[in-house]
Amino acid sequence: MASILIIDDEVAIANAFAMYFRHEGAHTVSVAHTGADGIEAFQRSRPDLVLLDVRLPDMTGFDVLAKIRESHPVVVMVTAFGDVPMAVDALQQGAENFLTKPVDLKHLGAAAERALEKARLRKLNQYVTDRRGQAAAPFGVSPAMRELAGQVELLATSERTTALILGEPGTGKGRVAEMLHAKSSRSSGPFVSINCAALTADSLDSELFGVEGSSATGRAARPGVFELADGGTVFLDEIGDLDPLLQPKLLRVLEGKGFRRVGGTEEIVPNVRVIAATSKALAAAVQAGRFREDLYYRLSVMPILLPPLRARTREDLLDLIARLLDELAPAVPGMPNQLTEAALDCVLRYGWPGNVRELRNVLERAGLLAKDGEVIDAVHLPREVQHATGANVNHHVPRSLLEVERAHIDRTLRANSFNRTHAARELGISRATLIKKIREFDLNEKTLDRS
Repeated sequence: MASILIIDDEVAIANAFAMYFRHEGAHTVSVAHTGADGIEAFQRSRPDLVLLDVRLPDMTGFDVLAKIRESHPVVVMVTAFGDVPMAVDALQQGAENFLTKPVDLKHLGAAAERALEKARLRKLNQYVTDRRGQAAAPFGVSPAMRELAGQVELLATSERTTALILGEPGTGKGRVAEMLHAKSSRSSGPFVSINCAALTADSLDSELFGVEGSSATGRAARPGVFELADGGTVFLDEIGDLDPLLQPKLLRVLEGKGFRRVGGTEEIVPNVRVIAATSKALAAAVQAGRFREDLYYRLSVMPILLPPLRARTREDLLDLIARLLDELAPAVPGMPNQLTEAALDCVLRYGWPGNVRELRNVLERAGLLAKDGEVIDAVHLPREVQHATGANVNHHVPRSLLEVERAHIDRTLRANSFNRTHAARELGISRATLIKKIREFDLNEKTLDRS
């Protein structure tokens, strides 16, 4: 619902306008019949739109516009005595539109909606400006994304629990993995990452588990990722592409057992936490026989789902834009520090199939094209962003924290074969607390191991 201020000395016309906007648009409408009353009403309520008559009893509409111009109002001027020079003058002085009486109400409504869209974009752009330089929320400011941040905090405190991060390419899965490591008790240890889709099975085998030395060939032993990350975290990106031959070896590590280097015989038991990420549907891969079911359940004790940008709220996207502009500023000297309303409108209507990575690249490119200018305009954006329709933009709401906690406990119990003692140890809580949670969440106790 928008707020509209009508400043017109003709009472019948002002009331007709007010009735139309209250009925058709369900807007909040206030009316003033003199320039002085209109200025006072504007300063008091700061409406989204001002419908301003040119001829008023105490001053002209242009006088009113001059006195409120510093507040950057969105103004549509109306008059029964207009001509082309007056219309041009109104637009030059900052009015969005100029209409002549008598005004068809549908035509007035369409002009007002276009002006209100400009007001909305102006507010959103101001929000981005205000967020610049502030400590950004990890994922966004909406309740849904704050809940997601709570899930990450909860998982970080349980440093033994394997984490699985799900999301489309470019949604920031690697950043979440780094956050989990940094917030855990293993933060002083190493963080070692490897992309399972970037190597062949043999190469990945030696990278993960190392290669044993050989005196016969003079080859020195080479430790793998699981040894290099001792005391810290191993991040396995694109785990959905892990070769089936390596899946049993990873499962043994996750079960607390050891591994052998390629060509070695010594059993090595690593002290690491495993964080995995994938952009693929692992459950479907299990059904298709491409991914081990037991490994899937070991990994998905508490999955973290990162929604794509097209499913995030407008406020979350604005917060992300502000953070990216802050990050890019040192890398692109002379880059403008804000977008025009037209550019912001394009950004909000685009679906961002490449997610955060694509948004960052587009803003960096636009900053370079607009270098040493005052603003990033729509013309600096790629053609596909400029002509976005917004048709594929929707919203997503993650689960509540209670639902997340229940799922976390349930998966941990299943991963530990329903052994309460082992599950409680992995969750970092006492056995008594776990039993209380089992009853609170009405988990199936009949199948639980009583040990």
